[in-house]
Amino acid sequence: MDVVITYVDGNDPFWKADYERVVGGEALSKRFRDWDTLRYLLRGIEKFLPFVRKVHLVVARESQVPEWIDKDAVHVVLHRDIIPEAYLPTFNSSMIEMFLHRIEGLDERFLYFNDDMFPMRPVSEDVFFKDGKPAIGFHKVMIGASAYKKLVFMSDSLAREALGMRKCLFAVRPQHVCSPMLRSLCEEIFTKEEDKIMASLTPIRDKRNYNQYLFLDYMYYGGNVVPRPLSNKHFSLAASSMGRIAGFITHPTESMVCINDVSMSERRFQSIKPRLIGAFEAVLPEESKYERNPN
Repeated sequence: MDVVITYVDGNDPFWKADYERVVGGEALSKRFRDWDTLRYLLRGIEKFLPFVRKVHLVVARESQVPEWIDKDAVHVVLHRDIIPEAYLPTFNSSMIEMFLHRIEGLDERFLYFNDDMFPMRPVSEDVFFKDGKPAIGFHKVMIGASAYKKLVFMSDSLAREALGMRKCLFAVRPQHVCSPMLRSLCEEIFTKEEDKIMASLTPIRDKRNYNQYLFLDYMYYGGNVVPRPLSNKHFSLAASSMGRIAGFITHPTESMVCINDVSMSERRFQSIKPRLIGAFEAVLPEESKYERNPN
């Protein structure tokens, strides 16, 4: 199976110029902040997921690729390689997720990682796919007024519609963890609902958007998912101390971890970033095959 990672470096001056030209104003959102932890995601993949065939790194432009990435080992995918030019540039991860199945050479089975998700312990291939079906946990949520719940219901409703199912007062929401997917089924629902998907696209997040849940929900309702929770721990930097997060990284009790960024002052960001990197460096100190050795 393959791994797909979406990545953005909000410090890239070329990317910032694109953002200011299209959106207006400076890109200050937590969604675009780079914690310099991508190398530890790649080291974790090599060490704990040795069955991965290929890693695809999805970025907006060449200037987004860290200089230490070995491009012979990592397949760099530019937005223009998978998204129609008329919809670029984009700064909307939900929109980018609609096109991941178009990556050239992508394996039928793939794991989709945001860049804040990390493998922390060895796992076997059948943790993510059982009898050819993706394995991931789901739980039901009731309709609500928050922007996030609206996004959940948008994706859920379109998945149901594509399968000829009725609308419902509840939706299923997948775990917030790396997502195991089947390329053919992603392409199948995209083809069925292409007009609606294309009409929903916006350069920044909007209440009209669908996200990756569309594909997972489609597989779930179609009977093509094993609804089994993945071993995962979720931390929010708003609710958890860096000591607690660092303690988990150095002594993990689950196989995966997501460390969710939040709005914070630049001063706090600069104070806790070295502690986060230090914890990862303590458990993943060796360069991976995905890193370019300057020597």
